[in-house]
Amino acid sequence: MAINTDVEDWGTVGSNDSGERAWLLQSPSVDSVRQLEGDRRESGGVSAWAAVFIVVNAALGAGLLNFPAAFSMAGGVTAGVMLQMSMLIFIISGLVILGYCSQVSNESTYQEVVRATCGKFTGILCEVAIAIYTFGTCIAFLIVIGDQLDRLVDAVAQDTDGKISRHWYTDRKFTISVTAVLVILPLSIPKEIGFQKYASALSVMGTWYVTVVVIIKYIWPDKNLSPGYIPTSSASWTAVFNAMPTICFGFQCHVSAVPVFNSMSRKEIKPWGLVVTLSMIICLFVYTGTGVCGFLTFGSNVSQDVLMSYPPDDIAVAIARAFIVICVVTSYPILHFCGRAVIEGLWLRFQGEQVEVCVRREQRRRILQTLLWFVVTLVLALFTPDIGRVISLIGGLAACFIFVFPGLCLMQAKLSETDSRTASWHGLVVLAVVMVTVGAFIFGVTSTNSIYQDIAS
Repeated sequence: MAINTDVEDWGTVGSNDSGERAWLLQSPSVDSVRQLEGDRRESGGVSAWAAVFIVVNAALGAGLLNFPAAFSMAGGVTAGVMLQMSMLIFIISGLVILGYCSQVSNESTYQEVVRATCGKFTGILCEVAIAIYTFGTCIAFLIVIGDQLDRLVDAVAQDTDGKISRHWYTDRKFTISVTAVLVILPLSIPKEIGFQKYASALSVMGTWYVTVVVIIKYIWPDKNLSPGYIPTSSASWTAVFNAMPTICFGFQCHVSAVPVFNSMSRKEIKPWGLVVTLSMIICLFVYTGTGVCGFLTFGSNVSQDVLMSYPPDDIAVAIARAFIVICVVTSYPILHFCGRAVIEGLWLRFQGEQVEVCVRREQRRRILQTLLWFVVTLVLALFTPDIGRVISLIGGLAACFIFVFPGLCLMQAKLSETDSRTASWHGLVVLAVVMVTVGAFIFGVTSTNSIYQDIAS
């Protein structure tokens, strides 16, 4: 409460956890969920169609740029699509489980559901994971900004003879730093982020536009482009795991899904199951369209950021790059806001400070946390030019939000029941065990592989 509300608003706040505001992690539309909850209070809740929109909005983001490279790492179109389809079953199951556990625990945020069902220690682990995930995603966003500005600058600096004039002010590190200091930092300092609501719609349009451009460029390719080798099968069965972090990163909307469920007019599992199924199918088409068409256009030569594979003078792609820059510039402050709120909540619990003390120190703490977060993410982004490395790390962590924590919540919720244990009860417990096992395996394998690749290179 101390971070995100004024003193006179305390009476209207439903939770005393400052981490409650850390709702959406990947989407530029935190304000959308807040608006949906306001609509629910005024009109009895939001419709299923509105819930579908906000879940799709929460899932789609700059992560789609990495899907063509993920298909290449997985070993081709067949392996990539099959991996997505198999993981989609668990992704949808996790979303339904979170709705069920939210209903059972009567909590309205992801971390509070985990805390209520799994205990204090697991709740703290969840909040720490959210903070690390948002931190890593902010680094990825700065790298994306550098990638797109590089190409946009090349298009502007290209001479009539096709040569590109390079100057100190066109250097990647300079353009990232200037954009971050002049635009992102001022947007990250405020206590509230409601002003971002208009940029949200533009960001969503941008991600859809990127998908359309990639598909069109595959159907009508540039004559100067020649795809590299296009594999039709995986080099080894372990190669498929290289694509898992990207898929987890792309479909991770579970943290934001809990408040969406609680904003619905019919807060029931059956309509919620239909909402998340339709939402994930929509996301599947967007990610598959981008991944398949981008991969087939460039083959094994595709960049980790697919837009980097296109020539800098392509007008349609240049517009897509501008959209992506707008998307990540407006998304960074929201990701930072989420991480800062969780860190502040952990700090307040650790210190055991009174609310009055927190209010007096809030502004100083917020500015210090923002500056430290901003400087560290900027420095790491300047010296980590490959977005694939960052996604491989935080993608494994996203698997915890999709598999591990929902599985633990379901397990604890079912074990706490005192009714007769039927076949369905045993089936749900088995599902919970499978989800925790699969999530832990994905997290362990992808994180270990990512660290090994970083050390080896």
